[in-house]
This record gives sequence, C-alpha cells and structure tokens, in this order.
Amino acid sequence: MRICSFRIYVFLFLVFSGTLYSQNVKLITIDQLNERIKTGKDSTYVVNFWATWCAPCIKELPHFEKLGAEYRSDKLVVLLISVDFKSKLSSAVEPFVKRKNLKNEVFLLNESSPQEYIDRIDPAWSGSIPATIFIKGDKRKFVESEFTYEQLLTEYKKL
Repeated sequence: MRICSFRIYVFLFLVFSGTLYSQNVKLITIDQLNERIKTGKDSTYVVNFWATWCAPCIKELPHFEKLGAEYRSDKLVVLLISVDFKSKLSSAVEPFVKRKNLKNEVFLLNESSPQEYIDRIDPAWSGSIPATIFIKGDKRKFVESEFTYEQLLTEYKKL
C-alpha cells in the first residue's frame, strides 16, 4: 500500500511540476513590444516573428534558442512573437511552446489588423514569415527570411 501511494505521489509531482515550470505565452501589442525594447536600451534585441503553421519558422526556432542561450550574458534578449490567431493561444501556441521546450520569451501578437502592425514593425515588410528585427540602441535591421544558425549569429554580431 505504501509503495502504491508513493508511486501516485511521484506521478502527481511529475505531472504538476512540468505544468508549473512550462513556458507561459503572454499576449503583446506592438506598443507594448516597443515599450519593452525602449526600457531595455542597454540590451540587444532579436525579435523573431513566426507561427506554429510555418515550416521555415519552426525549422529556425532552434537557432534562436541556441543564440539566446549562448549570448544571454552579453545582454542579448531573444523575443519570439507568434503571429498565430489569438484564438489559437491555448489550443496551438502554448502546446507547441511546451512540446518544443522553448526557453526564450514567447508572446502572441495581440493585434487585430495585420496590415497595420506589419507597417508599424517595418514599412518594407511584405508580411511573410519568418521575419526578424535586430535592435541595439538606435541601430535596427529588419530581415524577412529564414536563418541558419551561422547567418543568425553573423547578423547579431554585426550590431
């Protein structure tokens, strides 16, 4: 009886501890994103726009995870901004983030008009994803393409 009880406690602990430490995906607007970047002027930001249904986005996500982990001590902040529909937050985005064990901060873009937010992020952006902004102080570079790790690292180091 004690062994059975112990196994149940261990099982419940494992189930609930995984839930407690899983990544929390928050909603963010463009104004909130801009404010976040403005308040962290001493950091370098790499902001990646992606979606759970975008194969090239999913393929490059591990590169952003690696960059974030390797250069965190350099005051690098990697923000992963999902452009999935807001209605997909709990059914698609959060399970995806948990399954992929993403460690960088993940947000779901909370904007209603894609054309408006696309223009506010970068007027040259066609709207295709993946897309990434590199920001350090007043320097800003927008790239609308998929990255290998080497390309991502090169862009980061150029700042």
